[in-house]
Amino acid sequence: MRVLAKSALCLAITLGASACSRNNIEAVNLANDGDQAKATNLDEAISKYEQATKLDPTNHRILWKLALAYSKKEAWDKVASTCSLAEKQAPEFANYWYMHGHALMEQAKKGSVSWTEPKEPLQTTISKDANYADAYEDLAEANFHLDDEQEALRNYSKAIETKPDNLSFYVPYADLLNNLGYADQAETVLKEGLQYSKGGEKALFNMHSLLGSIYEGKGNALDEYEKARKSCGLCNEPGQPIAFFNVGAAYASANPPRKSEAMSALQSFQKMVCKGAAAARYTDQCATAQQYASKLGGALQ
Repeated sequence: MRVLAKSALCLAITLGASACSRNNIEAVNLANDGDQAKATNLDEAISKYEQATKLDPTNHRILWKLALAYSKKEAWDKVASTCSLAEKQAPEFANYWYMHGHALMEQAKKGSVSWTEPKEPLQTTISKDANYADAYEDLAEANFHLDDEQEALRNYSKAIETKPDNLSFYVPYADLLNNLGYADQAETVLKEGLQYSKGGEKALFNMHSLLGSIYEGKGNALDEYEKARKSCGLCNEPGQPIAFFNVGAAYASANPPRKSEAMSALQSFQKMVCKGAAAARYTDQCATAQQYASKLGGALQ
């Protein structure tokens, strides 16, 4: 009887291993199908990845593919929970911790979680990979929302130190410095960042706009506002139409005023913003634009 029991046990182990192996292979095949579908049908890709993770919940690489697919749908709660599962299988993979923290940060922006929640996974990311620049930047944003400005400054600085050619890191750092009364340091930070520009980076608009606002008190903002306006092309993406107001106001305030250029820019701002859905957010600027136009002897239509 003991021989039979031992044989039965071995058979059970063998059958179990075979079933497990079949599941693993099928999971990989489903994940490959998801890879093929993700460019044209993201929902189908997610379905394939979800099926694959059910067949083999220990495959952290498939969990990562699922998390990335969820991120494209901005399903941040699912991104966070999926990355948490991946972390358990492969705790040394910094990417999983970072995406977990980033997903929590996106939820914090919407108020669905507190700003304290992203901190732990982001700090863990850095402990796994001290050169993970995006983790420093996200952690700095969390620090800022938790009213820890000094820690935010430290982490913004660390993000730049780690990846100095990423121009997007310079804007929030300089903006916080400026808001804390360190305008000269903010100016220095932005100028250092501009040295890495190859031309065409999206961050240039915000960098030149912020420099322009810093220079307003010094009377030489126009050059930076013109650069900001040129960097955004049509300037029709969210937040960019303010470039026309900034340039128009600077032209109108020049000595002597550059009336034609000022009226052209202010009219563009009037048409794009003050006559549209964004008018309520720019009430003060719309009123000021009309005041500038009146001083120049014209009116905005």
